[in-house]
Amino acid sequence: MASVSIEGVRKSYGPVEILHGVSIDIADGEFVVLVGPSGCGKSTLLRMIAGLEGISGGRIRIGSRVVNDVPPKERDIAMVFQNYALYPHMTVADNMAFSLKLKRAPKTEIKARVDRAAEILGLGKLLDRYPRQLSGGQRQRVAMGRAIVRDPQVFLFDEPLSNLDAKLRVAMRTEIKELHQRLRTTMVYVTHDQIEAMTMADKIVVMHDGVVEQVGAPLELYDSPANLFVAGFIGSPAMNIIKGDLRTQGAAAVVRTPSGLGLPLTSAPIASDGRPVTIGVRPEHIHLDGGGMPARVMVVEPTGSETQVMLNIEGTELVAVFRERITARPGETIRIKPDPALIHVFDAESGRRLAA
Repeated sequence: MASVSIEGVRKSYGPVEILHGVSIDIADGEFVVLVGPSGCGKSTLLRMIAGLEGISGGRIRIGSRVVNDVPPKERDIAMVFQNYALYPHMTVADNMAFSLKLKRAPKTEIKARVDRAAEILGLGKLLDRYPRQLSGGQRQRVAMGRAIVRDPQVFLFDEPLSNLDAKLRVAMRTEIKELHQRLRTTMVYVTHDQIEAMTMADKIVVMHDGVVEQVGAPLELYDSPANLFVAGFIGSPAMNIIKGDLRTQGAAAVVRTPSGLGLPLTSAPIASDGRPVTIGVRPEHIHLDGGGMPARVMVVEPTGSETQVMLNIEGTELVAVFRERITARPGETIRIKPDPALIHVFDAESGRRLAA
C-alpha cells in the first residue's frame, strides 16, 4: 500500500490547458473518489496517475517516489476500466492470471493468487468460463480480480459501473466498498455519479473545468458546500438555488427575491445588509407547515418512501421532498416552510459560501 500525492499537476494539449494546477493528498489505504461533470478532467488525472498520460507540469508521487517519468508497468498500480477489457479467447482464470504469467511468476503462486481473488469476489465456480458466458456484473468482477492478483500499491477505477444497469450498479458499488474494507489498499475512483461518490468514498474530490472545487468527507461536502457549484452538484434531487437581496433584521435576516418572496434566515454574514446573494435550500429541508408560505403544486412524483414535489411560490420554482404522504394534486396549494437554520448563503458574484 502507498499514499498518492498530486502536487500542482497541469495538463495541456497544445495551447489548451485541461488541468490547472491540481493538488490532492491521498492517504495510505484511503478510498478517494474524483467526481465532476463530463470534461472536468477527472479521467485525465486518473490516467496521469497510471502513467497513460504525460504530465505537463507538477509532480505525482506514489509513496515516496516521484513517478512523472516512470513507465506504467513500474508504478505498482492496477487499473479497472469502464469497458472491462477482458480477453475473449481466455477463461476467467487465464484473464486474471495474465499479468502474472507475463512476469513469469511461479505456477503455484499464480494459482494461489487467482484462487484468493476468486474467493474474495465470488468467482470460484466461474474460473473455467469465457467472458461471453458471463453477465455484466460478473465481467466487472473478473476485471477487479485481474487487478487484485497483482497485489498493487494503488487501485485505479475509471467509471467501472457505467455500463451496468441501475440495480446492478447498486450491488457492485457495495461489493467495491466491501473489497476496500477487506484489502485496505489505496483506491482512486473516478465517476460522474455523485450518488456513487457519496456512498463509497472516504474522501471526495469535486472537480470542475480542470480545477478542484472542494475536498472533504461526503457529509462535509453535503452539509457545508464551499461554493455554488458544489452545492448544486452534490445531492439528489439538487439543491434549490434562489437569487435575492439579503436584508438584516436585528440578529436575524431575510432574503428578498425579485418576485417579492421573503425567506427568513436565523443569522446573516456581518455587514451584509442589502448585499446581493444566492441562497441554497435542500429539498428535504422544506417542510409542510399550516402557517407557512402558500405554494402551488406543479408536479407530484411519489417514489414510495418519499414524495418529490415541484412547487411554484410567487414565480419562484422549488423542489421539495416529503417523507409524509401527500395527497395534493397539480394546481392545488399547500403551505410550506424552509428550515431557516439549514439555508445556505453564497455571494452572488463569486459563488463562494458566506459564513454567518
